[in-house]
Parts: sequence; structure tokens; C-alpha cells
Amino acid sequence: MTRWSATGVLAAGALATAIALGLPAASAAPAQLIEHDALGDSYASGYGVAPYDGRCGRSDAAPAARLDGRMRIRLDDFVACAGATTVSMMSGGQLDALDEETDLVTLSVGGNDVGWSQPVTACLVGDDAQCAGALDATSGRIATVLPVLLDWVYAQVSARAPQAHVVVTGYPRLFSPEHGPYLRTSPAEQEALNVAADLLNEVVAERAAAHGFEFVDVTTRFLGHGVNAPDAWIRGPAEHGAFHPDADGYAAYAAALTAAINPARIW
Repeated sequence: MTRWSATGVLAAGALATAIALGLPAASAAPAQLIEHDALGDSYASGYGVAPYDGRCGRSDAAPAARLDGRMRIRLDDFVACAGATTVSMMSGGQLDALDEETDLVTLSVGGNDVGWSQPVTACLVGDDAQCAGALDATSGRIATVLPVLLDWVYAQVSARAPQAHVVVTGYPRLFSPEHGPYLRTSPAEQEALNVAADLLNEVVAERAAAHGFEFVDVTTRFLGHGVNAPDAWIRGPAEHGAFHPDADGYAAYAAALTAAINPARIW
């Protein structure tokens, strides 16, 4: 008799004994939870949809909060903070949330490092030259400065959570040029801003891939839902949380993450 078949006979005998004595059969061990740490900037914290838990603009609308409980994901540390940069993630202690027990990390960072709000503001209220100049300056920082900063912070994430599956989320295009001018921003300027957003996502995706991280692009999900669209998922400049997703926008982020995360690849 092989070892496998002997084990099977013993198991069957134990089950028969339990039934004969009226004892409950042993239940299966509970499935393991995926320990999730959520890091990054305002797009990770859910800023734009109040109320908030603390000064970092952490909201129940955040993608990480919406993921909690799905696919046996348990949100362990939610430390994303509005205004965060790659540098402040370290100095502010976000990376301290990570350890060898972390199974899943979600991360959004990079927009504040390159001053993404500057060309948006310049194109909304400035003249054509101011818009073009701010776009050129920000695009230059995206291409030359951001890769080094992302490499540094991604390496820190890998070192502190060596067993984790890391998912990096990108940024949406803010405008829907097909709906015409918006404040002082022409459709052509809106298109240029969207091109810069695409460049930002390309750099984030490239550096994420270089570190073995998964990148989730939300661009397609936000098409037709820019700040100037009839069904906008981006808050306007006069609203609280200007140029951040609203509740529908954060739901789109959560849907993108849910579609991308495969628990079988995490364990």
C-alpha cells in the first residue's frame, strides 16, 4: 500500500468514526487574507470626497477603502496622504507601514513631484504663452527628474515589503476637449494637457515595470468624463477637491484595481 493510499484510508476512517460518534467533521481552515497597505498621494487617499479621516484627506471613497473586503483583501495600513511626493512618503513615515507581512501594496505618486497643478492652473487662467511655458517645464520634469525619484521610492517599497505584489495606479486625463473651451483653456490646450498626462503615465508605467510592479492605467475609464464633460468625474476648479475624482471617479479607480488584481498571483 502506498503512503498516499494509507493516508487516504486513515482520513476515511477518522471521518467514519466522527460520524458514528455523532461528532462534527473538522471544517476546512479559513482562507488566508491578503494584507493590503495603501500608500501615495491624494489620488490614493480619496481626497475630493469628504468626510475625511484626519488631515491627509483619507476618505471612504478612496480606491483602497473600496477594495477592503473584496477578494479576501484586508486593508491593514491606509497611509496615503494628500500632497504626498516621493520624498515626503519617506519623511512622513508612509513607508514604515510596509513589512515582510505585507501581501499587497497599492501606490499612486509622482504628480506632485513634477508640479502637475502648475500647467493646469496656467492654462485655465493664463494666456497662451503662460500655458505653453508651464506645459514645457512640467513635461521636462516628467521626462528627466521623475524617473530618478520613482526609482528611489520604488526600491524602498521593494526593500521594505519584499513579499508584496505592488500595484501602481496612473492618473486620468482631466479634460474632454470634444466639449469645447473651458474657462480660458481652448480645446487645443486641453489636448496638450492630456498629452502631458499621458507622458506622466508612461514614465510611471515604465519605472513600475522596471521594478517588477504592476501598472494600472485608468485613462480609458475616464474618457468622456473630464472636468468639462456633461457627466464629469473630475471636480471643477470652484469645487472642493478641484481636479480630483468625485465619487464616480474613485469608483472607476476601484473597478480598475479589482479587474487587475489576481489573488492567485499574490500568494
